[in-house]
Amino acid sequence: MRVPVGPVRAGLHVLGRPVRTWCRLIFVYTESASLPGDPERPNEDWAATAVPASGQGGVLVVLDGVTPPSTDVGCVHPVPWFTARLGGALTELSGSRRDLTLPEVLAEAIRRTAESHRDTCDLSHVRTPQATVAMARWDAQAVEHLVLSDAVLLLESPGGAVRAVRDDRLDLVPPEVLRSHEATDRLRNAEGGFFTAAADPSVAGRAVAGVTPRSAVRAVAALTDGAARWVELFGEGDWADCLAVLREEGARGLLGRVRAREARDAAAGGARRWKLHDDATAVYAEL
Repeated sequence: MRVPVGPVRAGLHVLGRPVRTWCRLIFVYTESASLPGDPERPNEDWAATAVPASGQGGVLVVLDGVTPPSTDVGCVHPVPWFTARLGGALTELSGSRRDLTLPEVLAEAIRRTAESHRDTCDLSHVRTPQATVAMARWDAQAVEHLVLSDAVLLLESPGGAVRAVRDDRLDLVPPEVLRSHEATDRLRNAEGGFFTAAADPSVAGRAVAGVTPRSAVRAVAALTDGAARWVELFGEGDWADCLAVLREEGARGLLGRVRAREARDAAAGGARRWKLHDDATAVYAEL
């Protein structure tokens, strides 16, 4: 839906549109959709938007919970519990604490989530619940972004150019390593490997983060890897094409395209994509 952000004064409307000389309105359009990879299993993705955040701008947060290869994770809580706790903390902190950078928000959210189950769980276990993260926060001056692990954040310029913000460290792990759960564990949240949001707040310093002038961004999108398959696995288009689908068909339209492509290609697996279907989530914000 379109949400008015910022101070609003009564004024003239023509054909349902505000006349700018009579009122100051900043409209933000947000949309999200999420599909489970298996209807018999809970969706481990998590997404939220907050508009306005701290009375200005907005926030989007997308998490992709890491599915463990076994129940031996040292934790009594399932992955959806963890993504809901971490996602809720990220949304609240990024929306209410404008004094914190996004890496600082991530560090505090990880710390807060870890404290909520430290007494019941072994958080030192390499497979303790964890998630990939994609976040954006904007106001009238700037758009901040953060990505950790294999989620994707898209920033579109007013001219239509699309920049994909990615953390490619998982891509650099040899496929033969990823075929082994034990070998993958040795690189999980380890130097020379890849990083996810688990129980160590210092991992926030490993995130890919930055700031773009607000005037240089007209739309933002965040995708879990299940949604990013449309580009990364199937090559149905580039990131600009992907964002165009989000604008024209919505988040649900993009996910429908992914599922249709998966259904036509039973070989959608691979060293990293061993599931025919994955949890898939997309969030789109038109600034």
